Amino acid sequence: MKSVRAVLDYLVSGGVSYIFGIPAGSVNAFFDELYDTPSITPVISKHEGAASYMAASYAKYSNSLGVCIGSSGPGATNLITGAANAMREHLPVLFLTGSVPVNTVGLNASQELHADPLYQSVTKYSQRVDHADDLLTEVHKAVEIALTGVPGPVHIAMPIDVQLQDIPAPPFPTFPERAPLIPNEEDILEAAEKLARSESGYIFVGQGTRGSVESVLELAEMLNWPIVTTPQAKGFIPDTHPLLRGVFGFAGHETASALINEEEAETVLILGSSLGETATNNWNPNITKNKEVIQVDYDAAVFNRKYPVDLALHGDMNVTVPCLIKSLNSMGLNRLSLPSLERNTQVLTEEYNSHNVLLALQENLPIETRFTIDIGEFMAYVINHMAVQTSDSFDINVHFGAMGSGIASSIGAKLADPERPTVSITGDGCFFMHGMELLTAKEYDIPVLFVVMNNARLGMVHHGHSLQYDRAHERFAQESVDISQMAATLGVPNVRINSLEDINDENLSAVLTSAGPAVLEVALVDENIPPMGDRVKFLSSFGK
Repeated sequence: MKSVRAVLDYLVSGGVSYIFGIPAGSVNAFFDELYDTPSITPVISKHEGAASYMAASYAKYSNSLGVCIGSSGPGATNLITGAANAMREHLPVLFLTGSVPVNTVGLNASQELHADPLYQSVTKYSQRVDHADDLLTEVHKAVEIALTGVPGPVHIAMPIDVQLQDIPAPPFPTFPERAPLIPNEEDILEAAEKLARSESGYIFVGQGTRGSVESVLELAEMLNWPIVTTPQAKGFIPDTHPLLRGVFGFAGHETASALINEEEAETVLILGSSLGETATNNWNPNITKNKEVIQVDYDAAVFNRKYPVDLALHGDMNVTVPCLIKSLNSMGLNRLSLPSLERNTQVLTEEYNSHNVLLALQENLPIETRFTIDIGEFMAYVINHMAVQTSDSFDINVHFGAMGSGIASSIGAKLADPERPTVSITGDGCFFMHGMELLTAKEYDIPVLFVVMNNARLGMVHHGHSLQYDRAHERFAQESVDISQMAATLGVPNVRINSLEDINDENLSAVLTSAGPAVLEVALVDENIPPMGDRVKFLSSFGK
């Protein structure tokens, strides 16, 4: 068999259903074998960068390996941003890139690129395979690395001749499964004792709690401690939970800031946050100041990185938090019965602005909708104003911040979780980067609603410069384009919103009943300053 055939059979054994990418000469052998692999669907994107976001999002919501492929040279470089994105989010994605034939390396072959060192800083493992007998072994090794310990992306470069070479049928390795990271029992007991004797405290919830929210809430209700979440973790804790104080960090809430900056607390329990810039409001020292700090994470690298930690619990969240609960139970602590709290802090007014548009849209969309949020001024309004009505309802990637990622990630999320209504909230700047993935969604009948906030400018850049420098360059504006008409040329259902009154049953029905994708364009220039928190103050602190 060809060595690349063995790779496909291996991926089939691991339950891989989709491979995202773009075919090209250096990976044609791989795509040719897909003819004989009906269980795997190739999702052909319009740009490799978008394919990488799709694969990462699919990995996140399927809890499985994502697979992404690109050509040698530019295909490989186009995937690097997505690899960096997956690395930041700890998502297991196998990046496969083509490579020129081994005997042409160094001869200026077409699209020649020594890609594996480029990937080394943005993956857990990166290797070019120069011998056909080693290809399956290296792919298996990479997948094992991607799925074990702290999950993350890996990269294998496959020269054309290596893919095509015949090899004896190799011994077939067992597709790896991730073994849970079990925390130290003594550390669990010590942490439980500290929590039990603390008279006051709060819980700082990060994106590492995905999949463990019910346990986190049970622990909070045992301690009767307030909860704040990072922007990345918005969507995990329902707004109706009485212990929730809101989002802290970029575009966060005053209630969360007041808890951290003004209220006394003896202990802080940090769950699944790497405590980066956007999560901590530019590394606010008050998060841990004069407090006992207990941090739980499966990534030991986050402990004591910026904030000193008194007790680090190294383990998976879905194991560690239940262990803490069990220990606290044995000490006589039980879960309190707390009534739900109706919060009506966001008021819909008649002004046609971003705040009101987003609230009106959410009122008219299914309550279980998952929103994938792109990068732009609208993101701040989403974080600060939109309600968390159901679990895991927002996909926000503010800490890496790749424009256009929210468009492609919606496609990966929908393929991974097809029963959940999925809406991408993006902007015109992001749309001009990866908006053609709308056609990908159409070609595969993927029913995602793309809400495009069109203000004909790079809105966050405009407001950021205006606040930081008291001026904004005229070239931050873009030519006004009717994006709904662009969608129409692709044969995609669309509606253009020009006023708050346009968000009505008739218009929404036109885009919500489509069997495939649809576009809801919001033509709006909002001069209000987005609720970006202290981001501008942080940037303004440099050079002074």
